Amino acid sequence: MALPPKFAGHRLRAGTDQLPQHTLELYLDYACPFSAKMFDTFYSSVRPTLASQYRGQLQVIFRQHIQPWHPSSTLMHEAGAAVLRVAPEKFWEFSAALFKQQKDFFDVSVVNETRNRTYERLAKVAGQVGVEEREVLKLLTVSDKASDNGELNTGNFVTDDIKKMVKADRAVGVHVSPTVYFNVCHA
Repeated sequence: MALPPKFAGHRLRAGTDQLPQHTLELYLDYACPFSAKMFDTFYSSVRPTLASQYRGQLQVIFRQHIQPWHPSSTLMHEAGAAVLRVAPEKFWEFSAALFKQQKDFFDVSVVNETRNRTYERLAKVAGQVGVEEREVLKLLTVSDKASDNGELNTGNFVTDDIKKMVKADRAVGVHVSPTVYFNVCHA
């Protein structure tokens, strides 16, 4: 599946800008323990091998996949979308940091805080990898006021990005995470 330019930060190319021969798509949920294991193995072990031995032959695309049975999944992925807007080159590094801290955003860890408080903590994770925390938080924060036309369900500044990601995942039949596609075939 094509990658819209606004989501270019999802792409990890093995050390070159030439067009790759193959595409590996990783559909991962920040709130899924199994996605965390897959990401950690890929990021720490496979990625260096790709850069050294398969330079220019493979591109890897991180497809953000929200799972509705993990309520904080949406908030975590919104933070990923905000990082894509503020510092797309930091997306993979942010993802590594968020997966390492994912338990801080599991149900029990967020049940007694407001949505905007969770966003503040997610913005701090972005700040840990050098992304401007304030800019991320500005994109994530949900207003407590109705819009000018009285709309109460306004979302935040990355809501439309999340809708596009969810639609893309559904279009190729991804239902759970982790899911892997190689050259658009389910692996």
